[in-house]
Amino acid sequence: MRQFGLIGYPLGHSFSASFFNKKFKAEKIDAEYRNFPLENIEEFKTLVKREKTLVGLNVTVPHKQEIIPFLTSLSATAEAIQAVNTISFKRIDDKLVLEGNNTDVIGFRRSLEQFLKPHHTSALVLGTGGSSKAVLHVLEQLGITYTRVSRTTGDKRITYSELDGKLVGDTSLIINTTPLGMHPEQETFPPLPYEALHAEHLLFDLVYNPAKTAFLTRGEKYGAQIVNGHDMLIYQAEASWEIWNQG
Repeated sequence: MRQFGLIGYPLGHSFSASFFNKKFKAEKIDAEYRNFPLENIEEFKTLVKREKTLVGLNVTVPHKQEIIPFLTSLSATAEAIQAVNTISFKRIDDKLVLEGNNTDVIGFRRSLEQFLKPHHTSALVLGTGGSSKAVLHVLEQLGITYTRVSRTTGDKRITYSELDGKLVGDTSLIINTTPLGMHPEQETFPPLPYEALHAEHLLFDLVYNPAKTAFLTRGEKYGAQIVNGHDMLIYQAEASWEIWNQG
C-alpha cells in the first residue's frame, strides 16, 4: 500500500485526508492518506525514517518555507517562490530523493481566474507566509499589481495600521493568506476598514474551514463578491496527485 500524508501544525482543520481517502476508495487505489502533525519542523527527519512506505506529502502552515532545507531538490516553481506544499519521495539506488513542488500556484490561479473582472487590476495581499508566495507569483503572472500587508514592518510591505479607506476602496481585489478566521478561531479576522468595501470588490480567503470566515462575512455585508479556499484546495490536491504519479 502506498502511503501519503500531510505535515503541518495544527491539522485539525484539514480536509486533505478526507479528500484523498475518499478518492482512493472510489477509484479502488491501494493507498492511504494520513495527517502527520509536526509542531517542530525538525520532527520531519524522524517521520521520514519511521514511515518507510511514504510516496508523497503535502505541506501546510507553518512549514511551507521551513521544509526547504530538508529537501534534495526543488521544482522550478518552488524554487522561484521559495515555498513548498508538495513533496515527492523517490528511491533511487537505495537513496531517498525528496523533491519539493508547489501546487498552490496552480490551485490559486485556477480558482481565482473564474471570478476576475477587467477592473481587478490591483490587489491587497494580507500576510507574508508561505501561502502568500504562491499568491504573489500568480498575480505577477496575471499582470495584477499588489501591495503586501503584514502585522509588522518590512521590505516592500505595509502594516495594517497604514491601511486607510481610500487604499482599500481603490483596490478591488483583497486576498487573505493568513490563518485568521480558520477553525477553531473563527471569530478572528484581518483588521481592515471594511466600511470602504463596495460591490466591485472581490474578497478571496485561502481559508476553507469554515466556508464563510469572519473576513468574508464582513465583505459580503458591504456588497463584495466573496470566494473561499475550497476550490483552490481541490485544484492543488489534484495537481499534487498528478506529480506523485509521474514516472
